[in-house]
Amino acid sequence: MEEVAMEKSVSKSDATNNRMELPMESLRNFPIPDDQNYFEFVAMDMGDRPWEFKVSIRNEGKYKKPWMSGQWGSYAHEKRLKKGDRVKLIMQVEGNGVRSYRITAERKLTMGIWIPVEDFAS
Repeated sequence: MEEVAMEKSVSKSDATNNRMELPMESLRNFPIPDDQNYFEFVAMDMGDRPWEFKVSIRNEGKYKKPWMSGQWGSYAHEKRLKKGDRVKLIMQVEGNGVRSYRITAERKLTMGIWIPVEDFAS
């Protein structure tokens, strides 16, 4: 079964830093072990390139405040992400519970159509 694990409008900070803050509701799609505060995974982009990411949460405090790091900074730089772009992580769960992820990034055209950032000229 395939579902959107996370969808987010990129902030200026997300586009320029080595981490992206995640919506709290997406946290359920990243099974962080009880004895850890992170979950590492690989997501394939539109060109079938693997990217290593890490979803982390705070160890202390009332709010977990999830974020994604790992190769996020390199991904954002290579895809030339900017504020307002949309990033999605698509999750596929196999019958045995194994999860696989794909990552997409899109930019909205003036006429309201979203297209992959890879379609923009360098």
